[in-house]
This record gives sequence, structure tokens and C-alpha cells, in this order.
Amino acid sequence: MDDIVKTYIISKKQFDEEYEYEKAVGSVSDYRRQKIDKLKNAEDKKRSLAASIALNAALKEYGLEECMMEYELGKQGKPYFRNHPEIHFSLSHSGNYAICSIGPCEVGNDIERVRIGREKVAQRFFAKEELDWIYGTEVPRAKDLQEAFNDCDDKIFRIWTMKESFLKVTGLGMSLPLNEFAIMVAENGCIHIRQDINDKTYHIKEYIMTDVLNEGEDYKISVCSETPVFAVQLIQVL
Repeated sequence: MDDIVKTYIISKKQFDEEYEYEKAVGSVSDYRRQKIDKLKNAEDKKRSLAASIALNAALKEYGLEECMMEYELGKQGKPYFRNHPEIHFSLSHSGNYAICSIGPCEVGNDIERVRIGREKVAQRFFAKEELDWIYGTEVPRAKDLQEAFNDCDDKIFRIWTMKESFLKVTGLGMSLPLNEFAIMVAENGCIHIRQDINDKTYHIKEYIMTDVLNEGEDYKISVCSETPVFAVQLIQVL
């Protein structure tokens, strides 16, 4: 396999029919099936199942099947493969989609459906550098206010997914306060992470997602890893 982090994306809507859902559930490992069964909401079940199927599609490129994998949990509950510790993966889901990132080194990912009105969350949890980038210093003219608000929502969710992907790649999860590290986006688009939890260098890849389902929703996707080599595009799982 190439030393590259690839990200697979799948729609949960292909499991709307009960027959397709049951067939897919029967194909995943006991570990993943137990996680799905613990969920009470039917849509959450489909999202978790979709993530499992995306993981299986990713593993096929290694000549493996998800149902044959043996899972272990790290100190903060991050799963890894006991029988293949050289393969690293991360799963996330939101709205109608789930993603799986996989590669030769630690990886974290996040997908979020953009919603309006998350300014209070940003102001409470984001670092100063991130808030400066989101809001800037120039006050928009009255006629530009709505465009400015939309731009803020877009930036908030870009930062949020990048921060989540970083939390996942470190294995610390939410035990690390969100304002103790910062995602810094330069004017040229380059992304840097200010952090002092370890001496590693991390890289982030953002993906632009097309509206496959024509649902009029906007999603943000970020993947974080120690390698700077990411697949150029998302891989769609049909």
C-alpha cells in the first residue's frame, strides 16, 4: 500500500430500506454490530452502520475485511486493530454521511453538517487566534452583514472539524480542552497547529464535498495525520 492517508465517504440513505440495512448489519464485525445495537435512534444506527461499511471498503485495499478484524481500545478509548497495528483509521458521521480515513500512521477525522448560530460555542471553546480569524477586525457594511454571518458560520465549522480531527489523531479526545491548542489558517490557505502536548508535527487536509444527495446542505470535512500525504479527493463508497 502507498504511504498515503485516504478518506472514504458513504451516504447512510442506502440503508433506508430494511432489507439493505439488515444485510449490511449482518456483514460487519461483532464489535461494530454491538456499537450499532446500543444506539436507540434509527438514524444514528444507520450512520454508525455506514461508517462500518466505509471502513470495510477501506480495508479491502489492504486485502482485509472489517468482519475479520480484532479490536482493542487505547487509553482514551480510541480503537485500533490488534491483529494489524500498522493500519490506522478514524471514523466520523454527521447528517446523511459517514467517513472513514485510513493510513500508515495515526489519523483523526471529522465531518460536520453546517448549522447557523454557533457563535456562542466558538466564543466559549475556541482559542483567541481562531476567533481572530473567524471574525476578523473589519466591521462589514450593513448590506454585507448576511454574507459576513454566513462566512462566520463556514469558518466556525471549518475550525471545529479541524480541532476534532486533531483531538482524534492524538488519542486524547475531549480530555484536551479545545482552547489549549489552536488551528491557524494563513492568508495563503496553509494550516498550522499551535500545540504543546507533544513534539510531533501534524498536518491537516480539508475536503470539499459535493452535494451528492442534492439536499442543499453544506458539510465540512477535515483529516489530521503526522504524514503530509493525503489523497487528493474523497473516495465514494457505493
